[in-house]
Amino acid sequence: QVQLVESGGGLVQAGGSLRVSCAASGRTSSGYAMAWFRQAPGKERAFVAGITWSGDSTFYAGSVKGRFTISRDNAKNTVYLQMNSLKPEDTAVYYCEARVGGISTSPDAYQHWGQGTQVIVSS
Repeated sequence: QVQLVESGGGLVQAGGSLRVSCAASGRTSSGYAMAWFRQAPGKERAFVAGITWSGDSTFYAGSVKGRFTISRDNAKNTVYLQMNSLKPEDTAVYYCEARVGGISTSPDAYQHWGQGTQVIVSS
């Protein structure tokens, strides 16, 4: 079993930056790909970015490519999402998710997820 805890959300002005983190515990040595999803009020959970276990491959949603960067530190069992040039439409609860295998853009493909961290971008 893997437990995921997100942190680092908050309120930021448009154009600003924020970094959210996801700390993993439990059976983290099993080669999990990690991803960030987000869910805005009244909308479905949407893929934001994913990273393989080794960190040598990443994938981004078109809406965040060039602005967001996903990274991981396996020694610290932590995944990060650096968000730059934030826009009001980036406002959402951000969830960290883990799955055995490669990156998937479907939230249903992930076996583990955290409680989420709220990000609010003011205009």
